Amino acid sequence: MPVITLLLTTWSSTVQAASDETEVMPSRLERVAQNRQLRVCIWPEYFSISYVNDKSGALQGIDIDLARAFASDLGVSVKFVKTHFGRFMDDLEQDACDIGMFGIGRTPARMKRIDFSQPYLASSMYALTTRTHRAIRHWEDMDKPGHVICVQKGTYMEGEMKRMLRSAQLSVVLKPYEREIEVRSGRADAFITDYPYGQKMLKKYDWARLLPDENQTKAKFKYAYAIAKNQPAWLQEVNIFVERVKSDGRLRKYAAKHNLLPILLN
Repeated sequence: MPVITLLLTTWSSTVQAASDETEVMPSRLERVAQNRQLRVCIWPEYFSISYVNDKSGALQGIDIDLARAFASDLGVSVKFVKTHFGRFMDDLEQDACDIGMFGIGRTPARMKRIDFSQPYLASSMYALTTRTHRAIRHWEDMDKPGHVICVQKGTYMEGEMKRMLRSAQLSVVLKPYEREIEVRSGRADAFITDYPYGQKMLKKYDWARLLPDENQTKAKFKYAYAIAKNQPAWLQEVNIFVERVKSDGRLRKYAAKHNLLPILLN
């Protein structure tokens, strides 16, 4: 029996079994089946994860492919909903989408508001500076008096750099492209990013130099899919999908396609 037919049958049975005085609200999984659509929140500027190709205008990235695969497994269509790291938790809570699929870092602060699937990628932090910057040649050179380090608001890096920096000044910007503008203009000495976005910078700019956090190689932050709280059946279904794409090879296939094998979690 197709997945969507099974879900609708299960929901109908549940409704019939309920008392006349009790209003039975369908679960998220049942609503997706009823609407025949999976609404996926994405950030369309995340290179290799979920981004708009500059030349074709098409959405690309590992999570675009995996979102389409998830919808296909459920037997429904997919609708992409644009968001960003500073807003996506509000969007999930306000029912703008059913799931966030754009390389979202699992952090303790976020886990207080939303639920996460099992992780599927993991990355260290990277610093992006210029090839000509004389004072910053290694990660540990950043946290010095007079240096300005830039991060994007709402990202994992914002919280980590607030915790880590002791001497350098932290600059927080809203848009991702503002980070590179700050560095290129000289207003910031470096900005903090992850492996996928760092690869975009190296591919796009010949002035860019990427510095890994050599001391944090074992403390990688993990990417997962995000949903609103208190949806156990939906979370279970998402986790089943993550396990399925790990075991059937689709996760590795799409990671290879988008040059993300170095950060793949099996």
